[in-house]
Amino acid sequence: MILSGELIYILPYFLPRVFRPTFLAVFDLNNLELGSLFSVYGSVAFFSYIFGGTFADKFLPRKLIATSLILTSLGGFVLMYYPSFMILQILYGYWGFTTVFLFWGAMIKGTRIWGGSQNQGQAFGFLDGGRGLTAALMGSVGVFIFSFFLPEDVISSSIKERQDAFQSVILFSSIMVALIGVLVYFFMKTKTEKGVFQSDNTHSLNNILAVLKLETVWLLMIIILCAYFGYKVTDIYSLYASDVMGYDEVNSANIGSLQLYLRPIACFAIGFLADKTNGISWIIKGFFVMLAGSILFASGILVADQYILFFISLIILALGTYAIRALYFAILKEGDISLALTGTAVGVISLSGYTPDIFAGPLMGYFLDKFPGVEGHQYVYAFLGLFSIIGLIASSRFASITKKIK
Repeated sequence: MILSGELIYILPYFLPRVFRPTFLAVFDLNNLELGSLFSVYGSVAFFSYIFGGTFADKFLPRKLIATSLILTSLGGFVLMYYPSFMILQILYGYWGFTTVFLFWGAMIKGTRIWGGSQNQGQAFGFLDGGRGLTAALMGSVGVFIFSFFLPEDVISSSIKERQDAFQSVILFSSIMVALIGVLVYFFMKTKTEKGVFQSDNTHSLNNILAVLKLETVWLLMIIILCAYFGYKVTDIYSLYASDVMGYDEVNSANIGSLQLYLRPIACFAIGFLADKTNGISWIIKGFFVMLAGSILFASGILVADQYILFFISLIILALGTYAIRALYFAILKEGDISLALTGTAVGVISLSGYTPDIFAGPLMGYFLDKFPGVEGHQYVYAFLGLFSIIGLIASSRFASITKKIK
């Protein structure tokens, strides 16, 4: 579950996040064009979330997850030949279907089953922490492969040399995704019981209407939207290191990879703490921390000679972001959402919660291209501060409702 949960996104999202300067160069893209690819992905995913969620309430997670991984890996073999921008758009739309319709609801439902009635925080904390550790390790291996095939003088390497080196990274990633798909199919088992783990109601529309009656579902939409925008901003950590702090492509990729090690630390710790108290209180704290980090970056004080402050600010922002991400589905039980309707609820919540997949990429790309250097990044982090405040308001309201439910 953990391996599949991260590797499914390694091709569409992880490679552009860790290797963003390189990705832009080898595919001859600007930030706005890359953002538009994410927007195509998000547009397909938008419809895939809700219909895939109801799908997850009818079929075994194992079969859905394995199929999605293998289909996703096939796209990597297209990506490694550096297709045109039009083909890239089609490819990202394809990934929007394979990584969401067949996968997302099944993964969240499988994790909720895994956590049982008392360990939802730990289950989702281990899921996202394990995903973070997987991402960090894959990032380190990816950077090693990339640097191994590059000449010693990275700065003077030609675009052809960088393409050849990055092609090896894409090939390795594609093989790993397919391999995990095979392992999931044969080894991931989940017990099912109709009416408890599976819905008795075969009418998807009735299930959707049932979850839409809950105010906690609407608040979770807002909480996840705000938190996920923060997660989308992690896409430009390596770009900040390159554009503002002056790191070369390998070292900026290392920054993007090394910050991923903060994710398992935050998620494992928060998972245990949430089960001792409640998840929503830690989400509120996470939004406070994310707000503090966004203010530091938006202030413009993190420039080329402020390396220590840059690392401290990066740690603050990443910890806040990952802490919220670890728990926002762990509070489904606190929100009085039925286990049998988990897939449907996840689909409905994700419909708006993951809309940053549509607008965040183009939004960030526009400001980063129009205002090169630190100024463009300041605009992006100012938006992040605004989303942090909205998230705080929604999570505070969720907390007051759950007190009444208890």
